[in-house]
Amino acid sequence: MALALETVLDEVEALQTGSRQRSGLRALGIQTVADLVQHFPRRYEDRRRLADFPAEELPGPVCLAGVVRDVSLRRFGRRQALVEALLEERGEPGAFGTALVLRWFNTPWVGRQLAVGQELVLFGRPKRSGKRIVVDQPEFEILESALEEETGVESVHLGRITPVYALSSGIPQRTLRDLIFRALAMIEPGDVPELLPPRKSNRHEAGPQRWQALQDIHFPREEEDREAARRVLALQECFTLQLNVAFRRQMRISVRRPPRCGSGRLLQAFLETLPFQPTQSQRRAVGQIRLDLESATPMNRLLQGDVGSGKTFVAVAAMLFAVENGAQAALMAPTQVLAEQHFLLLRRWLEPLDLCVSLRTGTRQVDGFLPLLAGGSGEPQIVVGTHALLYEKAGLQDLGLVVIDEQHKFGVLQRTRLAQRGDHPDLLVMTATPIPRTLTMTVYGDLDISVLDELPAGRGPLRTHLRSLEHEAQAAQYVRDQIAKGRQAFVLCPLVEESDKLPLSDALSTQRNWRELLGPGIRCGLLHGRLTAEEKEEVMRSFRSGETAVLVATTVIEVGVDVPNATIMVVLHAERFGLSQLHQLRGRVGRGTHPSHCILLCDPGKPEAADRLKILGETRDGFRIAEEDLRQRGPGDLLGTAQSGLPALRLADLLSDADLLQEARELADAVLARDPSLALPEHAVLRGLLRDGDGPFAGTA
Repeated sequence: MALALETVLDEVEALQTGSRQRSGLRALGIQTVADLVQHFPRRYEDRRRLADFPAEELPGPVCLAGVVRDVSLRRFGRRQALVEALLEERGEPGAFGTALVLRWFNTPWVGRQLAVGQELVLFGRPKRSGKRIVVDQPEFEILESALEEETGVESVHLGRITPVYALSSGIPQRTLRDLIFRALAMIEPGDVPELLPPRKSNRHEAGPQRWQALQDIHFPREEEDREAARRVLALQECFTLQLNVAFRRQMRISVRRPPRCGSGRLLQAFLETLPFQPTQSQRRAVGQIRLDLESATPMNRLLQGDVGSGKTFVAVAAMLFAVENGAQAALMAPTQVLAEQHFLLLRRWLEPLDLCVSLRTGTRQVDGFLPLLAGGSGEPQIVVGTHALLYEKAGLQDLGLVVIDEQHKFGVLQRTRLAQRGDHPDLLVMTATPIPRTLTMTVYGDLDISVLDELPAGRGPLRTHLRSLEHEAQAAQYVRDQIAKGRQAFVLCPLVEESDKLPLSDALSTQRNWRELLGPGIRCGLLHGRLTAEEKEEVMRSFRSGETAVLVATTVIEVGVDVPNATIMVVLHAERFGLSQLHQLRGRVGRGTHPSHCILLCDPGKPEAADRLKILGETRDGFRIAEEDLRQRGPGDLLGTAQSGLPALRLADLLSDADLLQEARELADAVLARDPSLALPEHAVLRGLLRDGDGPFAGTA
């Protein structure tokens, strides 16, 4: 029978399950046939070849065949049971002198399926238990119905490359595998619309059609079939994503509004007050932004720059162009600490220009504003704030430019909400997390990109050292020696306070411990997210002024904290942090002219974690670190792409499938160029983005 992909599972009699299993399916997000057949395997087990009957423990699972010589069922109380079966090699009983013991715990129904003399095919790992070789919880089938070559009936679980799926409570592996197998058998090629337009690429062979790809991704005959299916389905994923990105890009460039760029008089006056010269990459980025602001199309630009590369200067230049044109600029930061630091810096930089700068946060405001102005009167030309900028109207009267710092800390809806506060304001988003090229093509594919690829002159060297947590006292001694030379230090902890579940260093106890390690006369401050805004500002004021020599903190200082005299960072339990996050954290030191050091203290019981961090000692190249972080942790952890507003990638690999991403981008651009109506909000592409069953390319050759 034909089976439409959008059909709800409860409406298909052949796919009915019990209430507990239906609950397990819902927990996996499976409600329709499409959900079921697009729940792809997380791995595969090759169960095609029978292994020799084992006489010793084996390192991994194998496929075996044998004859049942005995079956027993023992119960322990009302709920516990143990089924044991004695399995011997087919042929002469006891040929190898050792029988195999199969054990199933708390599944008494297995004992009712087995009988002496039956031939079984099973899959599991033989291991030694006392003098016996046992296999616990093996998957099995009775041979008379197990192998296709004997009965003509294909086995779902054995004798093949067998898929293994992610599960939830209530749905066993065999049950889910059976359901998917039955659903695929009911689906005909005409039930599966093609999601890709006709392809003229010579990059590689087109691969199977979508119907065949779905069959092969679950139950491949050969490894080559599985990989070919994965690439076709991964390309479809990438195409869906790139069509989203291309739509956003096309919607942006279709907008027209008056240019918002001054002559550059304010920028020139600003440059004359600075004690440093901008780098070539800063000048290049400012030039690109100026061209954007002079255009009738709103700017939508991503400014990438490694830690300490001078993104704030570029942002100020952009804001001065907008202010000179009579518009208002807003700078949004993800944390109170960073927003207040930006405010203090901008107030100091822009005071000679007699510009009005205001700070607004969720907890520090009087009538919507902190009453600190850099000079002048009336509405502020530049407003600095946190998420509070999203919700208050006062002070954002003529918003012409939005700058978002550490933009991956915000969700896409938050970024969009601020950008909608004015009449199509220009948008500049900044990140100090270098973004691999494949992520740039996806998460940020609708943005123009500027890169700051050099550090300002005069920065001292920064070295990173990996040590065991057992050397914490030695690290404290080194910090004490540096303090005697006039330097300051950060001590980073993964937790705010002690946890029974996570035996990790916490900020509260670390502050007490380091006060003892450092000795009298050395002031040790504490900064974490649970402090009030006033407490945070007082802690930072004391540290910036040098009154506090050591600041024990959590990752609240990850972005933006700029204290050039801080030259040492000690990170406790460094294995608990990602590579890109540690790269960001160590960027809090090395901002002055003195040599700086980052000391990563790792749990000695986790040597593999220390190996993961070695790249930080080898390089300060943020792009190389980001690529490695992407390889280790995936894009969701790296950049918060769950908040990106883009579909999740289940089969595509952003590192190894860069060619698919590029081809998908070309296909998406070609589709929108051929049919601009796809960019209209009412089009089905945006309602369901090529939902199964109504794909716009169904039936194309």
